[in-house]
Amino acid sequence: MEYAVESGYLDENPLAGMKRSVSKSDDVVDPRVLVNGVQGAQLLTAVSYVGSVHRNRGRRLVAFFGRQLYAAIRPAEAVGLREEDCHLPEKGWGTLRLRETRPVSGKSWTDSGNRHDRRGLKSREIKADRPVPIPPVLVAMLRDHIKEFGKATDGRIFSNERGAVLGTSSYWRVWQEARPFALPPDRAAAPLARRPYDLRHTCITNWLNAGVPVAEVARRAGNSPEVIHRRYEGCIDGHEELNNAKIAKAMGWDDVGEDAQEGEEGGS
Repeated sequence: MEYAVESGYLDENPLAGMKRSVSKSDDVVDPRVLVNGVQGAQLLTAVSYVGSVHRNRGRRLVAFFGRQLYAAIRPAEAVGLREEDCHLPEKGWGTLRLRETRPVSGKSWTDSGNRHDRRGLKSREIKADRPVPIPPVLVAMLRDHIKEFGKATDGRIFSNERGAVLGTSSYWRVWQEARPFALPPDRAAAPLARRPYDLRHTCITNWLNAGVPVAEVARRAGNSPEVIHRRYEGCIDGHEELNNAKIAKAMGWDDVGEDAQEGEEGGS
């Protein structure tokens, strides 16, 4: 509308002054979508069972889903990941250096005429990258994936069966087929990991519950600390006793509690 005003098509913006109610909790993560360690491993195993052996529809996506569960990497970031961006040692932690995204925009909306646009990382400068440490379990997955499926002609790790850019519909269908294999009927009917993106939510929640500082979680996930605080405030669990102990120690209450307990034992 502002562009129409600047171009002379409108005298003023008809939407100016219009108010609409926006819920601040719309993007808060629902704890019901989060998986535990066993469920996450079962889901990745179930993915490998999808499709026939000669097509490998599921097996070629195990590491694709694994990098969401263990490194919180967005699907569009993984689609653009190249082998040269990966440090995958035989032992220990590795690193993925994210440089671009390949979001699905549609042929009518891209300069190249392709369905997938090439863009920089979300909320960063065009040429900025983001190094993300990855645990040994994901390093092994990526090494096995490259060994079995190779890479596309442009160096991308994840591609479809023809070597083209991996589309959203391809991995979405595999995920929907895998969930009933991995989960009992009542859990498959629940919101648990209903979308592949819920694996990213699980990873970020695990980092927070492990005590990783919010600023570092935000850096690894490619978000701002404010977004992490807002979206995951209802998912952090099990820190009350630890935080209470820190407060008691800082205030000098821990010794008082021990003396009081000893006094009660002596009186009895």
